[in-house]
Amino acid sequence: MKVLILIAALLFLFPSPVLTVRAEEAQTPAAEVYAVAARNDVWLYAEENEESGLFLLPYTYYVRVVERGEPFSAVVYGTDEAPYRAIKGYCKTELLTFVGFVPKRPFLKLEVTVTYTVPGTSSEMGNGTFDEIERSFHYYGTSYLGTQRYFYVLSDGVFDYIPAARDVNYELNTDYLTDVSGPAEEPPAEEEATSSALSGIEIAALILGILAVAAIAFFVLRGRKAPSAAEADEF
Repeated sequence: MKVLILIAALLFLFPSPVLTVRAEEAQTPAAEVYAVAARNDVWLYAEENEESGLFLLPYTYYVRVVERGEPFSAVVYGTDEAPYRAIKGYCKTELLTFVGFVPKRPFLKLEVTVTYTVPGTSSEMGNGTFDEIERSFHYYGTSYLGTQRYFYVLSDGVFDYIPAARDVNYELNTDYLTDVSGPAEEPPAEEEATSSALSGIEIAALILGILAVAAIAFFVLRGRKAPSAAEADEF
């Protein structure tokens, strides 16, 4: 009976490293997936329909893909790093170019300055020094209402549109052409190596458990003495 209790206790204790390894493996976050606007007509939508377009994504810049689907994919554009804010939405999957690496600068960071002219002039009273007011915004993309162009911008934590007389100029991001951020094949190889290492740990733990059970069982059985003749007669 003692042998059975010892064996059961050891079998209960030794698989614990295996369970711990499996739990840690399950908690490993999945690699981020990005897609680039490799054309000029990729819209970010507020909902999964073409009537909810917010703005055209800046050409050659990226969205982080939250969930790939058809015909729309859930995405995030931007980051929550002050003074910027991330914006969640949807893009048409067929218009996105999915890449196998994490871009170095996925989101365009551009500040635009708009000059507002005060109606009327004060030329008759003063020099008109303050007839124009300048204000800066963080640019996210361009939208259209008919032929009128608008910028979708962020200011003081609030998104909204401002009229724009002309489009913006910015540096194109060609990471998706050169793969300068590293190929996608590297992470899977690392995961495979990690998986192999974990299997080795599991095997070692099981072997140690079996050897320990065998050794304890051997010494317990060896310590038992056969009953003497006198003891046998009593039965």
